[in-house]
Amino acid sequence: MLTRRITIFDTTLRDGEQSPGIALQPHEKAELAEQLERLGVDVIEAGFAISSPGDFEGIRAVAQTVESTTVASLARTHQEDVDAAVEALADSRRSRLHIVIATSPIHMERKLQLEPEEVLEQARAAIELARDRVDEIEFSAEDATRSDPRFLARVCREAIRAGATTINLPDTVGYCLPGEYEAFLREVRRRCPDLGRVTLSVHCHNDLGLATANTLAGVAAGAGQVECTVNGIGERAGNAALEEVVMALRVRSGEFAAETGIDVAEIGATSTLVTRLTGYAVQRNKAIVGANAFAHEAGIHQDGMLKDVSTYQIMDPEELGLTMTLPLGKHSGRHAFSQACAEAGIDLAADELQAAFSRFKRLADERKAVTLYDVFEEVPAT
Repeated sequence: MLTRRITIFDTTLRDGEQSPGIALQPHEKAELAEQLERLGVDVIEAGFAISSPGDFEGIRAVAQTVESTTVASLARTHQEDVDAAVEALADSRRSRLHIVIATSPIHMERKLQLEPEEVLEQARAAIELARDRVDEIEFSAEDATRSDPRFLARVCREAIRAGATTINLPDTVGYCLPGEYEAFLREVRRRCPDLGRVTLSVHCHNDLGLATANTLAGVAAGAGQVECTVNGIGERAGNAALEEVVMALRVRSGEFAAETGIDVAEIGATSTLVTRLTGYAVQRNKAIVGANAFAHEAGIHQDGMLKDVSTYQIMDPEELGLTMTLPLGKHSGRHAFSQACAEAGIDLAADELQAAFSRFKRLADERKAVTLYDVFEEVPAT
């Protein structure tokens, strides 16, 4: 089976930064961009150049810092947006302009107050304006999944003819179910055969908790690029989490016949840096990078893990720069307790172990956290 190479478009510095309360300084964007390059992302969307002087300088700082990764700026179809983005990207080794305009009836009527033909013309004109000024152009049909597939196919066709080489069809408000999204993408591809000669991209939000599932459905439908953020940060409930998408494609490679260029050993370090710079803590039970993702407290699980880690783990945390733990708690069993004692250099006879374990269980029922030093008033000599 042939394996497709999926482009990873990281938008932590743009869509991720749009999370309430995050405001990255240019040097912080540059620092994170360096780590994203070590991680192996293909495209770094560094910001929205026209949105503020700080964002403009942040994009410029990223463009001057990264060595081989494509750097992108978001832009609406307005000439001033395009001009600002092109200027901010001027120092990048490879530049991409990400042009966006909404195509759903509610967005065209209520937000843009434009007729469909006006939207189509603005998309075409903006791409033509920019195509000779940057290395790549990506076109996004905002709120694509609530758009009429027939109209959307027309917009895609005109965008490609105008010079777009990547077409992004996002689930902007996180409304789709995975099966619906896959069917929707296949329908638009059927109506616009020209999509077969450019890169189809997906960008999913997590309003219903389905961003990763929808992104994977997009890959199944033929998408060659996925847009995501580290730790899943982003507008409202966030974006598809880079680490989840990448590891799903890796662990279930037989289902997708797809791979990425991500160095998974850098996932842990990247997650930690994003947390430090944004101030957004990762929830403990977050997949892949949460503190509990590779922590096993239940006695049955701990017993299995001590015998064979594959009984309860489908990934090796050390490959991701993370660690597996067997925390002691009220659900822990004798096997894990005995192992913890041995690792601490506490040598116990069988009756001593039983007495210590019984004391541990009593304490664990009363407290949220119990250490071996709580169990032993004096640590027995080894």
